[in-house]
Amino acid sequence: MATKISIWDVTIIKNAIRDSFLKLSVRHQIRNPVMFTVYISCLLTSGLWVQAIIGKGDAPPLFILMITSWLWFTLLFANFAEAMAEGRGKAQAEALRKARRDIIAKKLSKPDRHSKMTLVKSIKLRADDIVLVEAGDFIPSDGEVIEGIASVNESAITGESAPVIRESGGDRSAVTGGTQVISDWLIVRITANPGETFLDKMISLVEGAKRQKTPNELALTILLAALTLVFLLVCTTLLPFSIYSVTAAGMGKIISITVLVSLFVCLAPTTIGGLLSAIGIAGMDRMIQANVIATSGHAVEAAGDVDVLLLDKTGTITLGNRQATELIPADGVQIETLADAAQLASLADETPEGRSIVVLVKQKYGLRGRDISELGATFIPFTAQTRMSGANLPGRQIRKGAEQAIEIYVKQMNGIFPESVKKSVRVIASKGGTPLIVAEGATVLGVIHLKDIVKGGISERFAELRQMGIKTIMVTGDNPLTAAAIAAEAGADDFLANATPEDKLKLIRQLQAQGHLVAMTGDGTNDAPALAQADVAVAMNTGTQAAKEAGNLVDLDSNPTKLIEVIEIGKQLLMTRGSLTTFSIANDIAKYFAILPAAFAGTYPVLNALNIMHLSTPESAILSAVIFNALIIIFLIPLALRGVTYQHVSAASLLRNNVLIYGVSGLLIPFAGIKIIDLLLTGILHVL
Repeated sequence: MATKISIWDVTIIKNAIRDSFLKLSVRHQIRNPVMFTVYISCLLTSGLWVQAIIGKGDAPPLFILMITSWLWFTLLFANFAEAMAEGRGKAQAEALRKARRDIIAKKLSKPDRHSKMTLVKSIKLRADDIVLVEAGDFIPSDGEVIEGIASVNESAITGESAPVIRESGGDRSAVTGGTQVISDWLIVRITANPGETFLDKMISLVEGAKRQKTPNELALTILLAALTLVFLLVCTTLLPFSIYSVTAAGMGKIISITVLVSLFVCLAPTTIGGLLSAIGIAGMDRMIQANVIATSGHAVEAAGDVDVLLLDKTGTITLGNRQATELIPADGVQIETLADAAQLASLADETPEGRSIVVLVKQKYGLRGRDISELGATFIPFTAQTRMSGANLPGRQIRKGAEQAIEIYVKQMNGIFPESVKKSVRVIASKGGTPLIVAEGATVLGVIHLKDIVKGGISERFAELRQMGIKTIMVTGDNPLTAAAIAAEAGADDFLANATPEDKLKLIRQLQAQGHLVAMTGDGTNDAPALAQADVAVAMNTGTQAAKEAGNLVDLDSNPTKLIEVIEIGKQLLMTRGSLTTFSIANDIAKYFAILPAAFAGTYPVLNALNIMHLSTPESAILSAVIFNALIIIFLIPLALRGVTYQHVSAASLLRNNVLIYGVSGLLIPFAGIKIIDLLLTGILHVL
């Protein structure tokens, strides 16, 4: 997926040329109101040419033929632009198809590696089936790891050569069908039926089969359709006006329908109308080039307007694998007692933090791991709601978790939360660490110090976002002191501490109510509600299935800071559409001076004074304008596909640059282009 595909790839060009003709169907053309009027114009002038051949036409047959040919070229060039934009997506989809394999799966009768195993084809697997995947095996379908830990090669999906770790529990439990386990083993619960896998969905999205216009694109389409309707009404009234003028004056020449059609096509916003679809598709394809799958064009466009960004602390701002570094007992509690309870509470904790606690106790305090089955323990898994985990043993109830959660738990059991522990929590938090409180029954035993490491370069990335006018908010389940220390070190603008899924959802809704467009990254099931609420939601490919279903963008590289690139692509899409719209309108203004004097010179000879380009003949002027109108679409295709380069400048500067660059060039280029084409046509006619 990481392979970059050139705009001018030979295969894509060949397919685009073929598709340009296939897109001439009425069903396709009617989706674009502007180009549909050009389509009707092509049919009309084609009929006028046939009439001129077999009888008396309203203009010379050769002139009508040349006008008709270039009108069809205008339509084909617009189709070519759209087909070129779709071509890169189809090439990426073909690369994804190669990752799909007919895999023989090891289906288990129950979630036990040693249970009865049946070999079945991957296509026969259904959601909730349990499979064993060992070293060298391909994962048969999408699923969640329920037991084990292994290295997985996901290069077929992400293009990243380095293997990744997939494990049960936590937010790195999702696996994708077609990827390969290269060490150890996994027991996987299948989460998708055939045809519903993540890979199938990506192929469908990349191919663009379900692309829909975004709200801004719809608004612009309506505006362009309205302008086209105005020009259509104006042009249709010009014929009776010309007839009346010639009849009343008893002299002059009535304007032909062919010329009126040419006038309409040149004055209607055909340039942006022909490129509008290609710009939107190219924006989604640029996401694909960045290894981000967009489930909707709205998400890409909304990314350009984002002004608030929410980021999870763990795995996004910090490295994610927090390590236990020390145990701090409460007053009157022996360190060995705290170590024993901390280890027991963590034996079934498969998270990196839980394993680091077991390792710390083993290495520093000499407590070897106990056999879980012999303890007769019932383990309490961590949840985002309780923010605690632990174990119930005969006569013992051990819990470990966040300060606030353990304090509530202890008080419910009529215990007291010691001041010495609160002091230790503040010290750890002030250093940017994460304190985990350990309690047995109503007694608080002490604190585990988990150390977070801020990712290198994250503060520079936040500064870049700030320059783009985007506020960053770090979201974490940690206490406010820890959150403040990490946010300050990372350079985040604000933070939300002690965050539950409900808190994240509430914050996003508050920001949206204030008129902000909110983006969020997430990888856990507990992130799913907030991801679903956010305007732009980037789910990590390494995350849970629930997170990927809730997001409207999926980052195959699972790089949370990729959102900066996503925002830039969104802004680039909006800038490209705005720049080419400015150019198109300015372009139409310039064409007035070429075609209006030529069209009405026969009716009103005085209009020759407006022929400031000194074009050879009225016929040459009209034909030159029609040819230029068609060719300019071809010349703008690379810009529509690559996009206008995004720069970190103010909105006022962007507007000024847009007017100066695309507005002025849109006025000047048609004068030069039409004049050159006129000279070439005149030269060819002289030779003939």
